[in-house]
Amino acid sequence: MEFDLFLRYGPALLTGFGVTILCWLVGSFGGLVLGFVLACLYRYGPAPLRWVIYAYVEVIRGTPFMIQLFILYYGGPHFGLLLSPIQAGILSFIVYGSPYFSEIFRSGFNAVPHGQVEAARCVGLSEGRILRRIILPQMLVPITAPLTNFFIILTKETAILSVVTVPELLYETQTMAAETFTFVEPFLVLSLFYWLMVIGTSWVGAKAEARVTRHLRKA
Repeated sequence: MEFDLFLRYGPALLTGFGVTILCWLVGSFGGLVLGFVLACLYRYGPAPLRWVIYAYVEVIRGTPFMIQLFILYYGGPHFGLLLSPIQAGILSFIVYGSPYFSEIFRSGFNAVPHGQVEAARCVGLSEGRILRRIILPQMLVPITAPLTNFFIILTKETAILSVVTVPELLYETQTMAAETFTFVEPFLVLSLFYWLMVIGTSWVGAKAEARVTRHLRKA
């Protein structure tokens, strides 16, 4: 393949990569925040609310991401929810990721010894202070690696957004391949972009894990 084709399509590929990063970061961190809220409500909320959260988690985890994306983008207008492709992609990431993040946070809550929480209540600490000062610092140790792994999974799920014409990296690569009748080289470049995203996420996750576990390595 001639190098000038990459020069011609390079700006489109970089733009698609930027859209991929945008959808991934905004959607993933939105799902992270929503997942944490769901985990807190499940832990501290009344029983009826816990049942609703449990049903939400099971339904979203039990259905494919592509179907959820189709429902939001194509079914949304029937309920007055008009979304652009990028908006649908970001919202679907938030919806899809939040149950998984919620379960990771819930496992982190359960990893903190219950006796420490009871002792904190006995000395008069509020639930908010117990959460900030006792639970969160300890739960970060066991959940950092699972959070990193799920962020990596979400990087690759961005490829599905092309089915609703989100102009992300795969969409631009398919356009390039269709117009130039070359397939191996564009998809090798696509793989390189995703590999860079995964390596970058792994590096950040490793740094975060080293930071939250640094006290465990002290003599």
